[in-house]
Amino acid sequence: MRHSIIFTLSLTGIVGLSACDRSGEAEVNRALRDINVIDETNLNDVMLNSADPNEAVGYFAKAFAANPERIDLARGLGTSLVKAGDPARAAIAWKQVTTMEGSEHEDHVELADALIRTGEWDQAEATLASIPPTHETFKRYRLEAMVADSRQKWDKADSFYEIAAGLTNQPAGVLNNWGYSKLTRGDAKSAESLFTQALRNKPDMFTAKNNLVLSRAAQRKYDLPVIKMTQTERAQLLHTIALAAIKQGDVATGRGLLTDAIETHPQHFEAASRSLAALEANVQN
Repeated sequence: MRHSIIFTLSLTGIVGLSACDRSGEAEVNRALRDINVIDETNLNDVMLNSADPNEAVGYFAKAFAANPERIDLARGLGTSLVKAGDPARAAIAWKQVTTMEGSEHEDHVELADALIRTGEWDQAEATLASIPPTHETFKRYRLEAMVADSRQKWDKADSFYEIAAGLTNQPAGVLNNWGYSKLTRGDAKSAESLFTQALRNKPDMFTAKNNLVLSRAAQRKYDLPVIKMTQTERAQLLHTIALAAIKQGDVATGRGLLTDAIETHPQHFEAASRSLAALEANVQN
């Protein structure tokens, strides 16, 4: 009887130790899984910000194929495809994201962005229309403005551009787009004001500088505005103004500006030299 009791106690102890071992092993495995998730999250962030977007595409495509239920990997694939300059595949990826469990309104915004990049304006408009108006983000309204622009719905475009500019602390890009929209409509004065605002927010934005001189040239203001510029940029902007002047029939002014551009550039300014040669040949003929 005594032996039986000892055996029972021993067996209970062994079972208890075995249970402790299994519990400890489960905790270790759980901790390792948590570490792996953290490491993978960090890797996802690294790949999304990778200098080589094609490498990121390969990573997320492989990871998502192995884990098709992971919406974070699907989003990573869509984002990396846009960065890689493949909007058609990005649109397919984002469409899939919008059908997955856990999909959010912002996923539809990203889909609309990809569709606009592929020129699918009707689908982009329908996608944006499917998003509740309560979802108010900078990107959503920037895209709404672009769609309204494409439809020549100017009042809506202006309203959306204004809202978008108010929803970001870096409005230079949207102000530049808004200004270009105004310029294409023939409202050069308003365009000039918007490009100037863009440069106040981002003084080194050359696209806004170039658009600014175009808007001024459209008003026959052929002098350079007082803005921050390098010597090379000064030459390039003079070239832009010269071409605008010539296009508007102010040939003598354009010729002088081309000469200034060539003399201003710190190196040989091939584009301006060709423009001046073509102008002289045309005048002689």
